[in-house]
Amino acid sequence: MPMAHTDQGFARIRSPLNVAQTMEKLEQLLRAHGLTIFARIDFSGDAARSGLCLRPEQMLIFGNPKGGTPLLQEAPTVGLDLPLKALVWEDEQEATWIAHDTPDYIVERHGLPPAMSKNLTGAVALLQQIAE
Repeated sequence: MPMAHTDQGFARIRSPLNVAQTMEKLEQLLRAHGLTIFARIDFSGDAARSGLCLRPEQMLIFGNPKGGTPLLQEAPTVGLDLPLKALVWEDEQEATWIAHDTPDYIVERHGLPPAMSKNLTGAVALLQQIAE
């Protein structure tokens, strides 16, 4: 079973796949559930193009306006944390990890009613599926 950790408002999940495979699976899964992929950032690719070395690391920016808009209506500053992001990287032991902000952290950070975290939990639950 993949390990999941939560620290400082974010969760970290071990992926059994490499970074590229994890990103592909994430994109497919999120799209299949009606979420929008806004951007895919390849930090390690950008580093290489600048002549720098960085272990494989990419970020996926995704969301669903139906879930996020009510949070933005309640507190415009939640736009600092939305759309949601999944950071995928390879560590020194070549293990792949997925990190994302927790819904409770986002809600608490912006002073939203705790019940509003349900607007984010469905999308975050999909990230956990990658590790299963």
